[in-house]
Amino acid sequence: MSATRHRALGGGVNHVLDYLRRMQAENPSFFYAIQGDNDHTGGSIFWADATSRMNYAYFGDTVIFDTTYRTNRYRVPFASFTGLNHHGQPVLFGCALILNDSEASFAWLFQTWLHAMSDRRPISITTDPDRLIQMAVTQVLPETRLRFNRWSIFKETQEKLAHIYQSQPTFEIEFKKCVNETETINEFEPSWVLLLERYFVMDNEWLQSMYNARQQWVPAYMRDTFFGDFSITERNIGLNSFFEGFVNASTTIQMLIKQYEKAVASWHEKELKSDYDTTNTSPVLKTPSPMEKQAANLYTRRIFMKFQEELVETLANPATKIDDSGTVATYRVAKFGEEHKAHTVNFTSFEMKANCSCQMFEHSGIICRHILAVFRAKNVLTLPSQYVLKRWTRNAKIGDMQDEHATELPNNSRESLTDRSNTLRQEAIKYVEEGAKSIHIYNVAMDALQEALKKVSSAKNQSPVSAEDGALSNGRNQELHAAGDTETVACQSADEKEKKIRELTTELESINRRCEVYRANLLAVLRDMEEQKLKLSVKVQNARLNLRE
Repeated sequence: MSATRHRALGGGVNHVLDYLRRMQAENPSFFYAIQGDNDHTGGSIFWADATSRMNYAYFGDTVIFDTTYRTNRYRVPFASFTGLNHHGQPVLFGCALILNDSEASFAWLFQTWLHAMSDRRPISITTDPDRLIQMAVTQVLPETRLRFNRWSIFKETQEKLAHIYQSQPTFEIEFKKCVNETETINEFEPSWVLLLERYFVMDNEWLQSMYNARQQWVPAYMRDTFFGDFSITERNIGLNSFFEGFVNASTTIQMLIKQYEKAVASWHEKELKSDYDTTNTSPVLKTPSPMEKQAANLYTRRIFMKFQEELVETLANPATKIDDSGTVATYRVAKFGEEHKAHTVNFTSFEMKANCSCQMFEHSGIICRHILAVFRAKNVLTLPSQYVLKRWTRNAKIGDMQDEHATELPNNSRESLTDRSNTLRQEAIKYVEEGAKSIHIYNVAMDALQEALKKVSSAKNQSPVSAEDGALSNGRNQELHAAGDTETVACQSADEKEKKIRELTTELESINRRCEVYRANLLAVLRDMEEQKLKLSVKVQNARLNLRE
């Protein structure tokens, strides 16, 4: 099957490989790997640029693995790893061409992707419902919570139960309501039974199989895990949001790289615009609460809007104390007129800690209206620090890498050369981004870099090389064409270390040039915005004059 697919793709695979080799030559932090034999007909291809690897360090707590090509008959077997940035926008963690649909191929892909991401495992991953993918995730990421995309399940259910959908038009509405609107397991279970009885489908094999897998796709079973969703129904869409509009069923292998670069550039511009809006405009506050003002200064604009929505809702969701053990007080929170949908909040005053039965904070990282209502009742005026996830703040990419969920992730050693190299690259990219903001900062950064290189050169002669650094850390049968792998052999001689320093310096200069290009593009966008505002202002003035006449 893989050879047939390779022949169908023609010489386009070689075109992709030429691009990957060229990108790695330009930037050693660009990672790519090839599975299988040397003629590339039997396996898959994976790649991730430096920005994708850095983004994963900040936002790699939840991941989406998109294989839309498998269900939508794409001409190119293109898959992607994505996540959510601090604006809630799609962010890329890597791409792949899957030339062989097998459990081994998917397992290789996940292992290679994980290697490129410094072996840091995500808390959760969302995929299309597929047995091969499920088995690969279980094998490579056993401690990561796997979720099936509901949109795919709804779509497949419509196909499997086409006769019911046609004869019973209300079934689809009731089915989605049962899944999306039940907030707890105790609410979902009887609702599901009632649905099956109402439409006489108790013995339907497809619905039974979906029920058996309910813990991997029904929201009520997954509220205790972080997925970055803002609401129960918000992610009820397809997975391919990053490449939507750029890669589709008609995209050829020859067009793929161009469309890939367009998508990356487009989302980068959107992130820059969101950064600008967050930094340079002030949101309208709706309450006199100091907490709202605090949140406006902490969160990015979109995340603040979500928080503000929850805060405003506390006005209609009073908290009533129903129990107090002395250390923990229990509150019942319900909206006026909807007491049957009440939630329970346990609050510990000493630790300033609360947990809610809705589990919105655990699922989305944004505090819910129910806990905020209890804070309001207890006169808690500002958000406790444990309820502000850095990944949603305007400073998400400043300072240390994202580690808020570190206690929930496997504790991997950071002592290997590959890990140290990845960390240094990520810090270097941050250094360049800050250093390129103005001529003055650039000059300061260059002086500091030159001084740092002197210290590194001096230290290298005093620091012994460990046995680990001299070992080749391959451990794979597959061929890995990646900068991260070539660097697993330690530089034993001073000349080789000097060469490595020069390579890093060249890499910094290359990133610096790219930052200047991004900065110029941003300025151009801002100029266009100002021009549009000016034109609009002129139109408004002309309209007013016409009205007066």
